[in-house]
Amino acid sequence: MNADDFPTPDVEVATIAPETLKDRIDAGEELTLLDARMSSDYEEWRIDGETVESINVPYFEFLDDEIDEDVLERIPDDREVTVLCAKGGASEYVAGTLAERGYDVNHLEDGMNGWASIYEAVEVERYDGPGTLLQYQRPSSGCLGYLLYDDGEAAIVDPLRAFTDRYLDDADELGVDLQYAIDTHVHADHISGVRELAEFSGSSRAERSDGVRDLDAEGVEGVIPAAAVDRGITYADDLTTAEDGDTFAVGDAEIETVYTPGHTTGMTSYLLGDSLLATGDGLFVESVARPDLEEGDDGAPDAARMLYESLQERVLALDDDVLVGGAHFSDAAKPAEDGTYTAPIGQLVEEMDALTMDEDEFVELILSDMPPRPANYEEIIATNLGQESVDDDEAFTLELGPNNCAASQDSLAGD
Repeated sequence: MNADDFPTPDVEVATIAPETLKDRIDAGEELTLLDARMSSDYEEWRIDGETVESINVPYFEFLDDEIDEDVLERIPDDREVTVLCAKGGASEYVAGTLAERGYDVNHLEDGMNGWASIYEAVEVERYDGPGTLLQYQRPSSGCLGYLLYDDGEAAIVDPLRAFTDRYLDDADELGVDLQYAIDTHVHADHISGVRELAEFSGSSRAERSDGVRDLDAEGVEGVIPAAAVDRGITYADDLTTAEDGDTFAVGDAEIETVYTPGHTTGMTSYLLGDSLLATGDGLFVESVARPDLEEGDDGAPDAARMLYESLQERVLALDDDVLVGGAHFSDAAKPAEDGTYTAPIGQLVEEMDALTMDEDEFVELILSDMPPRPANYEEIIATNLGQESVDDDEAFTLELGPNNCAASQDSLAGD
């Protein structure tokens, strides 16, 4: 049964917007969520929080006229309950059946799809290079991106295709021209937005009456790591390929290319304004990269050694006060005081034993307890290579769920 097949409840059911639910979670409110998706979907990906009680009762338990008493006993009747599902149809039906029985309920607008549409921009307050740096955060998957802007120019690092219009709208609102769209590597958990952004003009984005943006001859310059081309990228000739040491100017700020292989052979970091290293999936504030997504289990040990060398010789060689900002965060990550998932290199060295181990210990650690590989990662990689093509709806569906790009589901910081 799909969402459109569920009958409309006989009672009015209030909805809660995904952004409102996120605000309440961030504020530390005690919330009870009833997730009506199938148990397998729930176990793979759900909304969590320190003050969130999450209950999984699949929607089909509510389809009979007489709902089993043991099902109803699992649902609190002394507090508000927010029901959610994949797209919002099943949750409205379930919430209606509960409302008819006297429960205080509402349901999440557009379900987990709505949750996946939340995308927030938070200023990195400790960035002290030229211009201003924003960190984009997608709480549903933990994806992070970075917008650096100065003197009327801007660059986006690790953009998501699903939010192409958001970047362009934000640039318009800030009064800056988006000059560069940069990828750190061939992503395995989301569809990159670099190619889409490269189609748009950096200076003329007026919309026609049909809602399509006008393009001109000079678009945003798409940038991919030169080291990633050998993986089979089909569109490399249409974009700029960045070699180690290459720089890109954004106003008075400079973006320097730093080759840091390990997570993938093409993994490349970018030093923004000499103040923050956008590490892609090489290093996170709570963990280090997993090394098995390109060459599988057989190639993981060699990739882990490559990662160790990159961390020791390229990342940790930078000043201790340089910030690290990864392309992802997990549930185990703790945000900084400014709300961003960033941390100085010196702090990470103090907190993360993996950064002070010898090579053999490091390799053994990160191969010991890797999480499941990201859902649909092979198709996502093929799409990001340009070897497969998907429309916007398919792309959005492919990347639903957690990112699982770190070497451990638990934090390695503070060991």
